Amino acid sequence: MPKPQAKAPPLLIDAMLGTLARRLRWLGYDAEYRNDLPDEEMIAIANESGRVLVTRDRVLAGRRGLSSLFIVSQELEEQVQAVVDTLGLAHAPARCTACNGDLDPLTVQQAMPLVPPYVARTQTEFVQYRRCARVYWPGSHWPALQAWRQISQE
Repeated sequence: MPKPQAKAPPLLIDAMLGTLARRLRWLGYDAEYRNDLPDEEMIAIANESGRVLVTRDRVLAGRRGLSSLFIVSQELEEQVQAVVDTLGLAHAPARCTACNGDLDPLTVQQAMPLVPPYVARTQTEFVQYRRCARVYWPGSHWPALQAWRQISQE
């Protein structure tokens, strides 16, 4: 099992943990999620890319030569806590919860053609993710997400 580090290693999340992958991305983890591959391909990807395989499959997690983290709990918050406790905090900006991409800040002028008119008039901060090109801004859910992120990192 990996030891806690100053910066968390990149992760490969298996099919049983899609919601966990999205939460970990919000916390800044590089968390690739694959739900379309057999175990052997997941192992190959994890080993070739230097990712820790996060899984609820005890047999898969126990494979020799594989850096893995076995998640016991079925509860999301406990799963998140298990990753943070074992691997440390990500110490990175949030990643796209859909594509796992890094973000780039956008000016209001850059964002205007990409967001609804009301959002362009009322918001001043925008980011766009490199992989999927989705644009995000601090909407009404932002305070709750920020509070959750702060609690998760304590």
